[in-house]
Amino acid sequence: MYILSGPAYHAGPGGWTMAALYAGAPTVVLPIFDAREWLRLVDQRRVTCSFVVPAHFIRILEVPESERAAFDLSSLRILVHAGAPCPVSVKRRIIEALAPCEIAELYGASEGGATRISMAEWLERPGSVGTPWPGVEVRILDEEGRSVATGDTGIIYVRPPGGVGFRYHDDPAKTAEAWHDDAFTVGDVGHLDADGYLYLTDRASDMVIRGGVNVYPREIEEVLYQHPAVVDCAVFGVPDERMGEQLHAVVETRVPTTADALRAHCTAHLADFKVPATFEMVDELPRQPNGKVLKRLLRDRHWAGRDASI
Repeated sequence: MYILSGPAYHAGPGGWTMAALYAGAPTVVLPIFDAREWLRLVDQRRVTCSFVVPAHFIRILEVPESERAAFDLSSLRILVHAGAPCPVSVKRRIIEALAPCEIAELYGASEGGATRISMAEWLERPGSVGTPWPGVEVRILDEEGRSVATGDTGIIYVRPPGGVGFRYHDDPAKTAEAWHDDAFTVGDVGHLDADGYLYLTDRASDMVIRGGVNVYPREIEEVLYQHPAVVDCAVFGVPDERMGEQLHAVVETRVPTTADALRAHCTAHLADFKVPATFEMVDELPRQPNGKVLKRLLRDRHWAGRDASI
C-alpha cells in the first residue's frame, strides 16, 4: 500500500506514485499534506511505502509524541526521502519516531539521479547522501572545472550513464552552463569522503560572501534546527554596506523564543563570522507545494531596488 505524500506533478512524488501503480500497489491519494491526516491514513490503510521530503518529517515530528502514539504505524516498511537536504537532527528524530521503518535517502534532480544511501549507512555517516547509482559518476570540481582533492568542497557534477542526456527546452545558454564535458550540475556544492560518500554543503546560489569569506547557510541552518524552539528556518545573505553581505535568519518556531537566545545558541556552535547578524521569527515559512522553503522569496525582499543581489 502506497500513499502519495506530495504533489503528483513533482518528479519525486509523481514518479514514485507511478512506479507503485505500475507494480500494482493500491495507492492512497492525499490531496494536501497534513501530518495528522497522513498518520491517520497510514494507520487506517496499512500503508507500507511513500516518497517524502524533509518538510514532511518536520511536520510529522511537530505532532506531539503522545498524539502520534495513538496511531499504529507498524505497517510502514520504507520511506524514501529526497528533494532537499535533511537536517541531521531531524533525520535522527524521524528514525527514532518511525522505527523500525527503513528511512532511505536519494540525491539528484529532475535532470538525473545521483546517489542513494540506506539508513544503516547514514547512521554510520550522518549527513551523507550516499554513493552513486550503478553507472553514475559523481565529480567535485572547482569553478574552473578542475577536480578538487578528496574532502575538499566544490561544485557537484553528475555523469549519467551514457554521458550527455538532456537539454533545457529553448535555452541553449542554460544547457551549456549546466554541462562540463559529459557531466552536469544543478548548482549544488559538496564534497566526497575517502570512501566515495557524498556530502552536500549548499547550493552555489545560496552561498553568502561576507567580508570576502564564503559562508554556506546550510551549516548554520543545521545548528538552528538543534534548538528546541525551532521548527524550520532559512538563512541567507542580506545587503550590508561594510561587509557586502550579512547573514539573516528567518525562523519558524514552535514556542516563543528571542533573537538573543538563538544568537547565543549559534555562538556556542559556530565561528563568529557564521552567526547570523539578525533573526526574524515567523509563524510559518513560505513553501512550494512540494514542501521546499521559498528562500528566494524571502531573500528578494531585502535586495529589492538594488542593481545586484550579491
